[in-house]
Amino acid sequence: MSQFWSEIIHKLTPYVPGEQPKLDNLVKLNTNENPYGPSPKVIAALKQEVADTLRLYPDPNSEALKAAIAETHHLNPHQVFVGNGSDEVLAHVFQALLKHDLPLLFPDISYSFYPAYCRLYSIDYKTIALAQDFTINISDYNQPNGGIIFPNPNAPTGIPLALDKIEQLLKNNTQSVVVIDEAYVDFGTQSAVGLIDQYPNLLVTHTLSKARSLAGLRVGYALGSTDLIEALTRVKDSFNSYPIDRLASAGAIAAMQDEDYFNKTCSLVISTRTKLIADLEQLNFEVLPSGANFIFAKHQTKDGAELTAELRTRNIIVRHFKAPTRISTYLRITIGTDVQSDFLIRALTEILS
Repeated sequence: MSQFWSEIIHKLTPYVPGEQPKLDNLVKLNTNENPYGPSPKVIAALKQEVADTLRLYPDPNSEALKAAIAETHHLNPHQVFVGNGSDEVLAHVFQALLKHDLPLLFPDISYSFYPAYCRLYSIDYKTIALAQDFTINISDYNQPNGGIIFPNPNAPTGIPLALDKIEQLLKNNTQSVVVIDEAYVDFGTQSAVGLIDQYPNLLVTHTLSKARSLAGLRVGYALGSTDLIEALTRVKDSFNSYPIDRLASAGAIAAMQDEDYFNKTCSLVISTRTKLIADLEQLNFEVLPSGANFIFAKHQTKDGAELTAELRTRNIIVRHFKAPTRISTYLRITIGTDVQSDFLIRALTEILS
């Protein structure tokens, strides 16, 4: 049926999400989901929203949700844009703010949806090589561009970029938009949200999938100047004027408002990450510094693909990237519960012995 495809479809290489296998007794450490369920207040809000009102359209502007997000980040609701997960938000960002004559810049090892969006929207881009230690060198971005985007902490490495470096990048780049994708920021990385009022070209994106435990609900948002938010809204209203349904809005509001639960689960993940890193280092793994709910690690002698396959035979799923070859020896391991981490360490000890 390919004869009926639009011309651009033949050229696309779609993003490949993490595997969602249907296995019994699975230890699933491959897609960076939160090991802890959502706040009980979220469940209560969802139950309350299951009512006759589902026959009615939701608020097209998601005003209540924007207000809850704005209050959390000490911003104005007009500085908030919401969408179906941060991936949809990013799709609108690429269309509204990053398609220019000059190339978009992002790291050569980063979120692989970025080049997929560039191909979909015919955006010229240039990748900037990470340093030898996989860190971002902001001086490498001092060149003409149509925008800059990268995750902080970066993915899949998990390495955070310090806030003063981000501010220096903004000072060096005032003529195009800088997008900081903070999907994993709540696990020990300092957010750039506090810089928004100083830098009108800064846009920060967030998701409720990770730290708020709502990957199944699909809610993400962007924070920035009213000018940047208006551009995103124009794209949204030309694409889907009702992106956030009633259930998603109710659950997301409850999640944003339950700060105690949010802080508790983030602390648990950080604590488990610290212990897991120490245990892996005892097994002769090299682990990159992480400010995320995952770690990037390689064994000194055992191949990453081989380890992934061995773990799978024990019903443990981690993420392995075949390309680029520079990271093919590494495993990206989601931080699970302490019990899951102990199970992983026991399996690796057995494999390596």
